[in-house]
Amino acid sequence: MNLQDILEKEIQKAAAEIYDVTLETVEFQATRKEFEGDITVVVFPMLRVIKGNPVQIGEAIGTYLQEKVAAVSGFNVVKGFLNVVLSDTYYLSFFNGIGDFSSFGRVPQSDFTMMVEYASPNTNKPLHLGHIRNVLLGYSVSEILKAAGRKVYKTQIINDRGIHICKSMLAWKRFGNGETPETTGLKGDKLVGNYYVKFDKEYKKEIAQLVEEGVSEEKAKAEAPSLVAAQEMLRQWEAGDPETVALWKMMNGWVYEGFDATYEAIGVDFDSYYYESDTYLLGKDVIAEGLEKGVFYKKEDGSVWCDLTPDGLDEKIVLRSDGTAVYMTQDIGTAIQRVKDFPDINGMIYTVGNEQDYHFKVLFLILKKLGYDWAENLHHLSYGMVDLPSGKMKSREGTVVDADDLIADMSKTAQEISEELGKIDDFSEEEKKDLYHTIGLGALKYYILKVDPKKRILFDPEESVDFQGNTGPFIQYTYARIQSILRKAGSLPEQSTMYGYVLQEKEKEVLKQLQLFPEVIQQAAEQYSPALVANYTYDLVRLYNSFFQNVPIFGADTQAEKEFRIRLSHAVGAVIKTAFEVLGIAVPDRM
Repeated sequence: MNLQDILEKEIQKAAAEIYDVTLETVEFQATRKEFEGDITVVVFPMLRVIKGNPVQIGEAIGTYLQEKVAAVSGFNVVKGFLNVVLSDTYYLSFFNGIGDFSSFGRVPQSDFTMMVEYASPNTNKPLHLGHIRNVLLGYSVSEILKAAGRKVYKTQIINDRGIHICKSMLAWKRFGNGETPETTGLKGDKLVGNYYVKFDKEYKKEIAQLVEEGVSEEKAKAEAPSLVAAQEMLRQWEAGDPETVALWKMMNGWVYEGFDATYEAIGVDFDSYYYESDTYLLGKDVIAEGLEKGVFYKKEDGSVWCDLTPDGLDEKIVLRSDGTAVYMTQDIGTAIQRVKDFPDINGMIYTVGNEQDYHFKVLFLILKKLGYDWAENLHHLSYGMVDLPSGKMKSREGTVVDADDLIADMSKTAQEISEELGKIDDFSEEEKKDLYHTIGLGALKYYILKVDPKKRILFDPEESVDFQGNTGPFIQYTYARIQSILRKAGSLPEQSTMYGYVLQEKEKEVLKQLQLFPEVIQQAAEQYSPALVANYTYDLVRLYNSFFQNVPIFGADTQAEKEFRIRLSHAVGAVIKTAFEVLGIAVPDRM
């Protein structure tokens, strides 16, 4: 039983003994910085069952807690808030009870299994900054869920078919002269992406030419020769034309190699892959079964729909009149296939931008109507777009921030700042290169993950690599400083109970923050929000740095103080490392 549960039980006893009433629940909150105390009891909700002055009620309950609960050393009441002061013994007992903080915050794996989908790129262009937010969120949520005790499968669905893929194929066929990643020295995804941009340029030229000849713009867009040819190529692909399929396989193969290199550079992985070319027909059998059950209905033109108006949504098409699948058909089939492939799945999380909010409301509701019990536990991890100071990104026009270029730029910025600080002169060139990559990637990941997923981000690369403030490098630097302290200490002092040790305020602040970590991991898992872990870690580092600047470690007055402060530093380092592991960020031992 944690302290809050103990206090709640004792407050309920106090209400029964003093006022002869039953308190169903007790409301707690963090004590405001301007008041003394470690946890605050909100008295106002109690007035529903206890009649009287909130200050007097707070005084009576505070006195009861101080007498009955060993962990409570004092209290004060401000208006309707009872601020409870916890004893040094309580904090030292918590600290000594953990011992080794290396796995603190992680809980053993349960049978509850989630599948997390993220990345899900198109094979007509390289990964860009928008994909990076998706990938970082999905990977981090997966790792947070694992730390919180869930079993997790990481997956993605690759959008490897459709008109957009055929546009790249057509442009390569017309203008590529047989060039390959090997002959050009370009990553495969970059090469294919260039042809997607090339198609768009040619297509726009054709539209302009047709408009000049007197064709309406709308008609020109629909009848431009390049688009007509791409549509014909898609028909050939769907018909299984050997030449078209061979070209599609070759160019997609180039892209997958490029994607894999980018994923490796970012430091993320997957347990399984699904391909739209395999799954776009999967849902058709399910639709047929749903028609028999009355979940779907057929219109006169032969198209199949699901009526969701009684649920506050609209009617949704699930099969076109010619029998071809739509995105919804594919997503229904893919979800069901995943549970067949991984029968222990209890639910799924889809990491997809917020422009698809409605799509997922519909998908989840249809799966529930089809009678799948796991459909009760589906979640859309919806996130806002990433903007740049220069404006919005556009793939077709080639004005995107390429993921590989961004990672390289972040490493370069980290190098410039590190060289300015001049603290790594004794590093080998290989060590420096690794460090720049670790700092640059840490800066990028932290800047994106510290923001609530639902909010848009204006990404500023230079601000993200600042060694001061709420940034990845600031936290990495503190971790490296702690490792330096531990190296100087030689070995970690033996654990001792230290009863009677009087905590300094700065030590107590760090202990209070450390104690919150397991709860933060659980909250982040429930809310699918890495931002909670990121900002918790920043607060911990801020408090530790304040302790470090104000409380001597090696110059402590007594051996007991020195040993305690070394062990406290070790605990903070261990928690930073765990927190950054679940965010997918590495921490360097030296900086």
